[in-house]
Amino acid sequence: MNRRFLPLDVLRGLTVALMIVVNNPGSWSRIFPPLRHAAWDGFTPTDLVFPFFLFCVGASMAFSLAKYDGLSGSAVRKVLKRGALIFLVGFGLNAFPFYPMYPDPSLSFGENWLAWLAGLRVFGVLQRIAVSYIIASVLALWLRTPGRIAGAIAALGGLHVALLLAFAGPEGAFTLEGCFARRLDVALVGESHVYHGYTFADGTRAAFDPEGLLGSLTGACTALLGFLAGRIARNGEAPYAVVARLAVFAAFCLLVSQILGIWIPINKPLWSVSYVFYTAGWAMLVLAVLTDLIEEKRIERPFVPFKAMGMNPLAIFVLSGILAKTISGIIGWNYPAVFGADEWMSLLYAVLFMLLHMAIAMILYKKKIIIKL
Repeated sequence: MNRRFLPLDVLRGLTVALMIVVNNPGSWSRIFPPLRHAAWDGFTPTDLVFPFFLFCVGASMAFSLAKYDGLSGSAVRKVLKRGALIFLVGFGLNAFPFYPMYPDPSLSFGENWLAWLAGLRVFGVLQRIAVSYIIASVLALWLRTPGRIAGAIAALGGLHVALLLAFAGPEGAFTLEGCFARRLDVALVGESHVYHGYTFADGTRAAFDPEGLLGSLTGACTALLGFLAGRIARNGEAPYAVVARLAVFAAFCLLVSQILGIWIPINKPLWSVSYVFYTAGWAMLVLAVLTDLIEEKRIERPFVPFKAMGMNPLAIFVLSGILAKTISGIIGWNYPAVFGADEWMSLLYAVLFMLLHMAIAMILYKKKIIIKL
């Protein structure tokens, strides 16, 4: 299949649109309830968004890696280069606008800049995608067959659980206080260079990064499950057969997630194994529905705006981050004063912000501009 698989473009576009909505509320203190992440264990609709994007990365690999005959030097160089560029773009997005947005007036510019640099976050969404993409791509190129790739998913998931259990603190392997993932990231990059948005039970701020290094192992599992779904879409079968296969695998993944959930909580911050199968199951199911509507029933027109976003996902996502920082930090517009009155106004701002980026994506689409790394 040489043409683009339109349902995947649409799913990717839907995911980017939701990522923008989730990341840009009118007020962080007035977030529309379904757009909040689960505090720790469990899930909300918002906790499906990021893994859907990583699933789409994996599904796209089934098409982009098809031209390579196994784990060749050229294939590995291509994967490493693309992964490194995505990581650097993510780090650059963290750093933008490359100086303190809220400087301390009692310090000089140089002192403010050094203080900002000392607290610059290393990890992030694109960094997690980059590392998981490299791991998943190398394994997909090396192992090639679905059975072996399924074995790699089991091995990576098992390694993730084993490390969490082997190096757990007394509070427990799957707790914020006791998880090995937190201590690993702090040891690697330092406490000041990780996310500080979580709190311990005693109310103190925790140095814990939900996009840290250890979760990239299970992030690669999400990408590999997407790769297997992409292989189903790429094999040239009739649309109804693709829909049926995706639906069966979706049901299997959801069943596995519930079984694993007996012992391993569904947990986005840790990107737990049960969370991998749960979110991949829903992603496969949505992809099956889109395949039925677009490929089987030929209903495409209503999905064109999301198709446009899905053809330039990285560019639109990065633009949304730059524009959000520009509005609040550089221009200094206090938009929460307008859109922070209640949860509905907060949602309105998020949707309007997303629609702006959808309009930009449509312009790129009509001009046939695709920005790639």
